[in-house]
Amino acid sequence: MPSARKAQQDGSARLRLALPKGRLAKDLEPLLKRVGLAPEAAFDDERERRLIYQTAQDGVEVLQAKPFDVATLVAVGGAQLGICGADVLYEFDYSEVYAPVDLRSGVCRLSLAGLPQQLATPLDSYPRPLRIATKYPGCTRRYCAVRGIEVEIIPLNGSIELAPHLDVADRIVDLVSTGETLRANQLEEEAVLFHSSARLLVNRTASKLMPKRLRPLVEAFEAASAALYPLPEPD
Repeated sequence: MPSARKAQQDGSARLRLALPKGRLAKDLEPLLKRVGLAPEAAFDDERERRLIYQTAQDGVEVLQAKPFDVATLVAVGGAQLGICGADVLYEFDYSEVYAPVDLRSGVCRLSLAGLPQQLATPLDSYPRPLRIATKYPGCTRRYCAVRGIEVEIIPLNGSIELAPHLDVADRIVDLVSTGETLRANQLEEEAVLFHSSARLLVNRTASKLMPKRLRPLVEAFEAASAALYPLPEPD
């Protein structure tokens, strides 16, 4: 039986593409169809409990994972390819992963926000560490460090908009798409840390061992994103 490394080198290994659950997965459907890697119909069935699905392309299967797990699966070699938002890519900053293609879908932003009365106090005017509720501690710390702001992270994975109302945080850092959730909770954006969109991830080791299989897929994703989401013409 050939080793996993030999299988990768001779092209006999199965390719795995890690995809996120949720809204981004829906946004990616046209792109995956164009590339020929749309997963089987059961992938979108909420009653389905499988996590590995076949695609229209023989030898390529899809792993369904939580968005924050996609980059990790690619980094450790569980999947050779993955798709996640730039927010996840920047939060973990894995050296084992590179992102050759901006897929231009799932566009949103990572923003700093708070209640109007909180925003009246500048970030650098607090007599104590600024308390920020977020599930992006890495991005938040880096943003504050560059500005010389001492910060205390309040780790929350959901209902982050509650934190300012409960006086457990002075600000929040979270993904914003339309801003409706912020407005519904009387929060206002103060700053944008960065803009995010879906990125194609590639495991660095796999790219060296399987260039003939991975390069055409990377090129296909690049062509598909350019066709579906063309950049605006310069003025």
